[in-house]
Amino acid sequence: MTKVLLMGDSIRLGYEPWVRECLNDVAEVVAPEENGRFAKYTLWAVNLWLKDLGTPDIVHWNNGLWDLHHEPPMVEALTSLEEYIATMERIIHELQRTGARIIFATTTPIDPAATGRNNAEIDQYNRAVIQLMQKYSIEVNDLNALVKTNMEQYICEDLYHLTDEGYKACGDQVTAHIRKYL
Repeated sequence: MTKVLLMGDSIRLGYEPWVRECLNDVAEVVAPEENGRFAKYTLWAVNLWLKDLGTPDIVHWNNGLWDLHHEPPMVEALTSLEEYIATMERIIHELQRTGARIIFATTTPIDPAATGRNNAEIDQYNRAVIQLMQKYSIEVNDLNALVKTNMEQYICEDLYHLTDEGYKACGDQVTAHIRKYL
């Protein structure tokens, strides 16, 4: 059976159960129990996860919301754009060693009323990481565009995470991207 590794932050944790349910008859879906947090954390943990979960055939992965956090009085994002792209490239290299098909998901938007992050900066980081993924011929799953189609219904009251409806919509799109390679 095809092994699918889901990696990412709390957005991944939210859509993961739906993806597992949708693919349970055609793929073994594995994921770390923990939140992938920011890109440096994922880089640090990726090989530990691979040792623990086994070599995947397909990886669906995201990072970004934590990297873009501004903890007051911090003015700049936790991870600069240059550092984010360099770290993401290192994660790509680690994942490429597995021989797995890699699918990258863009960072989802937040409610405009949220503090600590903003959609203009999320869009900037997404544009840069999409260019990086194109350089390596990695498929991009644009969860950002999906959530933007219905932000009022998809973003929950904490202004950062998704509602059940939002997680299901993302899970459906993640599943569709994965199914192309089963």
